[in-house]
Amino acid sequence: MPTRGVVYVHSTPLAVCSHVEWAIARVLAAPVNLQWTAQPVDPGARRAECGWTGRPGTGADLAAALRQWPMIRFEVTEEPSPGVDGERFMHVPGRGLFRATVGAAGDIQLGEDRLRSILATARAPEAIAHAVEKALGTAWDAELEPYRYAGDGAPVTLLTQVG
Repeated sequence: MPTRGVVYVHSTPLAVCSHVEWAIARVLAAPVNLQWTAQPVDPGARRAECGWTGRPGTGADLAAALRQWPMIRFEVTEEPSPGVDGERFMHVPGRGLFRATVGAAGDIQLGEDRLRSILATARAPEAIAHAVEKALGTAWDAELEPYRYAGDGAPVTLLTQVG
């Protein structure tokens, strides 16, 4: 059963745009030609987004392919499919890759074991709050938010995995 998701390249140097397209094309086994626009938050950088369809796990493959370029800011989402949780990946230069499980509404889901671990290791209420914020990817969200707003109204490309 196929699933779908979105790749948001929030910021990349112009010289890397074609490499990003090639990486996405390798994962989807289909040609990719994104509509690149200027990223006003990062002068000289470009942004693009594309919807995709493919087998479950494609989101992780896309994130792994894109993280080859540590200077780009991106997000990859994969919607839940029958028997498979959804996922969200965020990458920020200097911070690295964040991965989370997401529910049908797109909310990050923290499992029971993760919450028990946070409660068992935190020494104070502030430590619990900090650990939960880290588990939710709050720092990645905060760094990407200005780039997201800059993309409102930008063109979207739809892609389908071959095979």
